[in-house]
This record gives sequence, structure tokens and C-alpha cells, in this order.
Amino acid sequence: MYVAHLSLTDFRSYDTADLGLEPGVTAFVGPNGQGKTNLVEALGYVATQSSHRVATDAPLVRHGAARAIVRCVVVRDDRRALVELEINPGKANRARLNRSPISRARDAVGLLRTVLFAPEDLAMVKGDPSERRRYLDDLLVARTPRFAGVRADYDRVLKQRGALLRTAAQARRGGRSGRRAENDAGFAAAGAGDPLSTLEVWDAHLARYGAELLAARLELVEALRPLVAASYAALAPDSAPAGLVYRGTLPGDAGSDGGGADAGGTGPADRSVLEKRLREALAEVRSAELERGVTLVGPHRDDLFLGLGDLPARGYASHGESWSFALALRLAAYDLLRADGGDPVLILDDVFAELDSRRRRRLAEIVAPAEQVLITAAVPADVPPELAGARFDVAEGSVGRVR
Repeated sequence: MYVAHLSLTDFRSYDTADLGLEPGVTAFVGPNGQGKTNLVEALGYVATQSSHRVATDAPLVRHGAARAIVRCVVVRDDRRALVELEINPGKANRARLNRSPISRARDAVGLLRTVLFAPEDLAMVKGDPSERRRYLDDLLVARTPRFAGVRADYDRVLKQRGALLRTAAQARRGGRSGRRAENDAGFAAAGAGDPLSTLEVWDAHLARYGAELLAARLELVEALRPLVAASYAALAPDSAPAGLVYRGTLPGDAGSDGGGADAGGTGPADRSVLEKRLREALAEVRSAELERGVTLVGPHRDDLFLGLGDLPARGYASHGESWSFALALRLAAYDLLRADGGDPVLILDDVFAELDSRRRRRLAEIVAPAEQVLITAAVPADVPPELAGARFDVAEGSVGRVR
């Protein structure tokens, strides 16, 4: 798989941009703040319908414009497909495939597959659990696009259940009359007036979607574990071995430091057992949830533990080790996607400037055989000689090929 053409309209800093691409290595070179990352961010957005830099779509639209459009031609097995995304902040995005509308924009996920390395990846090692959950879920969607719907359904149920819990908590504290509580937006969203009976309905929905998401994450961590260990050893051969443990909020499983679901506990594929255990766990924390007004159990509160030997990488790993771990997570994702069939497009956004010479050389050697590698760099010297190829210079909103 590779991208043969990229066209932007009112995306980030570009009113228009139009460039042809080819297999092999392509570097976008120019000073910081000139729009290099905007180009690869657009491709990442086509692949995942999210940005690796911002949480909402509004910053993706050029100031003063109402919408942004990203078009790219994807070649896979000698077949060409034109994928178009119209980004409409505050409204539903639109998508077209070969100029024919797609009913839902998220159905375009999977038409292009990318693995993107960026400085923000360091947050997967040093940041909050949400960064590691996003890593897992984005990879799930890349491998099996239907999980975009599962994740959206879980988030919708979580939001509606949370609104109901907040309303019930306020009512219990005496902050509202019973009549006003029934008219609260949370109850309107939930579609019922009796908090406890309605909560049981949402418990069932949360357990159903949560079990599907949790089972998939557990299976994914099992597949990732040896790949991450091997990639980390290649990047940092003198360091302690890298390990992964899925830590959840379900009580009673082994390896959780006080209660969690990891791959050594309930079988990853047993969704019915996980659903039952989620229902039971929700019942156990019902009183605490009603008191606090938040959902306390479920995949939205889980974490992926990253270890170096017997120690957590977060807080103990050096800067170089943290970078190596983040890169190992991305390389493992690349290996999984490639095993599913076809090389994904590899994107390295200003990564080499962050690495010492040894790690830079090892990463270049590992990614060089990929069908298409896209690199951004501030200066030509940041691009390793092992990745010499096509080059575009980016400056003051213009992109021009120089090699």
C-alpha cells in the first residue's frame, strides 16, 4: 500500500496543496512552523479520522474557512482508490470513495492504513493511561475497522450513563427536587425517569460493548507482547527487557496490583464471561457511583502497564529508553498490520532529531524496507543516509519537489 497523490483544501495552514508521491522514501524538509507536519497529519487523519496532535477537528480547518477537504489516491495491489474527506467542525464529516458518497464518514476508516511516529508518542510512555488506551484502540480500528463503531457505541453509552449518574448524585445530595431531576438533560438523554431502573438498562449496554472492547484489547496485547519486546531489544539492546500487562478495573484477576483484568486472567476471547463480570462489577460499585456521579468500572478506566524488567517504564526509564519504548510500540503495530496483509504507510514526523546516533541508525535500518516511508525533518542532515530518496522542501506555505 502507498499514497500516490495528496491534495488539501483549507487544511491547517494550506489554502491548497497538491503533490504526487511514490513508493519508497519521501522526506519533507523545512524549518519548524512551515507546514511539514500538516501534510502527514492529513494522511493520518484519512487513516484514523483523528489527529495525533489535537483532540477536536476545529484546528484542522484553516482560519476563516468553513471546512477542510483532504483527498488522497491510495494504491493497494495495483488498484487505485480516491478517498475524500470533508471535515466540518461541529457537524458530521463527509466521505467519498471514487467520487461516490459514503453513508458514514467512519466507514472510510481502513481504506488507508498508516503507522505514524511523532514526538507526541513519548506520552504513551510518560503520560496518562488515556494515551495508552488510545494506542490500543486506534490499532484495533486499523486492524478491524468495525471497532470504530464499537468504540463509538461504548463512548455514547458511557456519556449517557454518566449524565444519569450525575443527575442521580445531585438528587441524592438534595440539590434538586425530584421533579426537576426528572427533567434534567441527563434523564432526557437516557430517555427515562426512574434512575435505578434506567441505570440497569445502561449497565447492560455498557457491559455488552465494554466486554467486546475489553476482549479485543486483551487479544491485542497478547499479540503485541512479543513484537514489542523484540523491537525494543533491537533499539536498546543494553536495556532491561520490555513487557506489557493489561490492567483493568475488573476485580479478582491476577497481575493487577490490587484488582484488574490482564491477559493472564480471564480468557481474552470469552466475551460472555467478561460481560457477566462487568455487570457484577457495576453492581458492586453502584453506591459509590451514585455518590460520585461517575462510572467507575469499564475499559475507559483501564491502563496498559509498560515495564522494563521489574520496573515500570513510567518514572524509571531514561529519556532514551522512553523513546525506544514508544518506537517499539509503533514498530509492533506496523508488524501486526503488515502481517494482516500489505505494508501500511510509515510516517516519521520529526522523530530522528529526538534520537541519538545509534537509535537513529537502528530505526532507519528497520523501516527502510517498508513500501512507503514519509519523513518530516527540519534540516536535511536529520534524514539518515539509509533513508535517502525523494525530497520536498516546505517553506512559507508552499511545497516543492527538489529531488
